[in-house]
Amino acid sequence: MPRPTARVLTLLELLQSGGTRTVAELADRLGVQGRTVRRYVDQLSELGIPVESVRGRYGGYRLAPGYRLPPLMLGEDEALAVLLGLLAGRRAGLSTAERTAGETAAAKIRRVLPQHLARRLDSLLDALAFTDRPGEFDTPDAEVLLTLADAVRHRRPVSLHHTGRDGRRTERTLHAYGIVAHAGRWYVTGRDALIDEDRTFRLDRIADARTLPGSFDVPDGPDPADRVLSAFATADYRYEVTVRIHGTVGQIRAGLPASVARLADDAAEGVALQDDATAERWRTVELRAERLDWLPAVLASLDRPFAIERPDELRALVAALADRLASYTRGQAPDHATGNTTGHT
Repeated sequence: MPRPTARVLTLLELLQSGGTRTVAELADRLGVQGRTVRRYVDQLSELGIPVESVRGRYGGYRLAPGYRLPPLMLGEDEALAVLLGLLAGRRAGLSTAERTAGETAAAKIRRVLPQHLARRLDSLLDALAFTDRPGEFDTPDAEVLLTLADAVRHRRPVSLHHTGRDGRRTERTLHAYGIVAHAGRWYVTGRDALIDEDRTFRLDRIADARTLPGSFDVPDGPDPADRVLSAFATADYRYEVTVRIHGTVGQIRAGLPASVARLADDAAEGVALQDDATAERWRTVELRAERLDWLPAVLASLDRPFAIERPDELRALVAALADRLASYTRGQAPDHATGNTTGHT
């Protein structure tokens, strides 16, 4: 029969699973009487674990929010899920705190794992491979992230101290619509009250966030993730590119996703894209880029008819790529000494 200490820990595990547990349910799970359950609850309270009594027909006990994190009990599958989540989050650059916080959290869980599970975890990590390489990402401040999340939930304005790409620091008042994780970074999108326009800010460039009095209404329109992708596609870069491509939305998006390009509604035909996404027709694609050298290969990979409206530099690059590919089909290879092409014999 389990000892009282083991039953107290089992009680804690049951309460940590969430919700309100009746005395009868707890007594049945622990194999004791109701008064013994109440004694175990008293022992947890003496240890500083906030157990709350709920009165009424469906009353019982539940864990109440406390001033500190209570002892956490995880099953084997839960511990493995947490450790793998920490590893994946660190590799994806989605850590919300300093790098050491994730490492120490993983170390604490790893230290208390049963020996047989620790060995199996080591085997998994040794066998696990990733197709991408971890990058170096600037993580956002946890307090900034939580403050923004609260502002989004309660639709409260928030004051930000932001550092732009040019290094200039400004103070902004933002009506935050949502927080988005994309490509290893965190972003907040919303209405910038200073310029009365929608803006997207990287969280790691925000030094301080403070909730302000008042409230706001979120306008109808795209969700926060779509707003962030649209901001990337329309960002201020060196070149403004407009291309007409004949195909379906899916065919075009296979090479030019929403984070890169914007599909404009065809006003001439008066048909919105969302109404005929599967139809093959001429569509206007707009994007901005700092360089153009990557675009000819992307357009060729779509294998769809296209016409370049602007800029002229892109036409020249596409023509050069076409000439280069044509020379390859004629069996011509560059001469390493002169750089000229020579035919094979």
